[in-house]
Amino acid sequence: MREVSFIKQNKEKWLSFEKAIFNNDFESPDELATQYIHVVNDLAYAQTYYPKSKVVVYLNQLAAKAFQKIYKTKREDTNRIISFWKTEIPLICYEYRKFIYIAFMVFFAFTFIGVISAANDGAFVRSILGDHYVNMSLENIEAGDPVAVYKSGSNWGSFIGITINNLKVGIIAFVMGVFLGIGTLYIMFKNCIMLGSFQYFFYEKNVFWESVRGIWIHGSMEIFAIVIEAAAGLILGASILFPGTHSRYTSFKKGAKIGVKILISTFPFTFAAGFLEGFITRYSNVMPHALSVFIILSTLSLISYYYLIYPFKIQKQITSTPTTSTLTV
Repeated sequence: MREVSFIKQNKEKWLSFEKAIFNNDFESPDELATQYIHVVNDLAYAQTYYPKSKVVVYLNQLAAKAFQKIYKTKREDTNRIISFWKTEIPLICYEYRKFIYIAFMVFFAFTFIGVISAANDGAFVRSILGDHYVNMSLENIEAGDPVAVYKSGSNWGSFIGITINNLKVGIIAFVMGVFLGIGTLYIMFKNCIMLGSFQYFFYEKNVFWESVRGIWIHGSMEIFAIVIEAAAGLILGASILFPGTHSRYTSFKKGAKIGVKILISTFPFTFAAGFLEGFITRYSNVMPHALSVFIILSTLSLISYYYLIYPFKIQKQITSTPTTSTLTV
């Protein structure tokens, strides 16, 4: 077969395979392996009959890229847990970033409503937090320790109880998304109103800074994680409302799968927040102010980087992968 005929006969297949490699567009690893075998066979044929041709160089580069992709896929399967947090979750967060942004806007809006309501209605805080909690907090303020509530109980008992509660809140915020996202918004509304009125209460009693030191040492990751979990719930709701070209059931399954992955990704941060609340927050009133600020800023920076900045870096790395196409006829 003449070289020109050989290229024309296989050009479309090669270019399609090359595009699929760079876009990671394969239905299964088996399909990738099968296509790789075809390319290797074509390379062997070209090396035999057209040893000095550019098509040999092109097919050699294409085969090398395919091999790297197969090796990478195998390696990622072996290190599934690492790749889940290192690559998969950041890419999901990038693709669904608008839901994260919406969740944060809703969070700030609802929290602001809680602050304004507490500022304009003296009885609002009691109606939200309950008389017992407010009276206890007033007693703690008079005793000189506004956040003494975080020091009750044992370290391990507080850690386990708080972590379980926070996990429950996050899971409920996600699952309630099945009600077209309205359920998730309701959970956010309840918790944000409570947070806003709670913080205003301490501001009104002139112990705002003391409350910040006591609450946000663990609250930075705890609250941030709940917002991300709410974003997962909104994704679930949107998958039902806006199925696009898919059937509503297929769209729902996809939304549920994506949402569960995002939900699971927040668990390490929730555990970390529980640890801080159980073992560190109880010493907030005796530790140096600089240390309190460092813990708050470092934990907030860590979780913010992972969900808001790192996804862009991973996406950029993937989209900037150079192509090697040199095929001409």
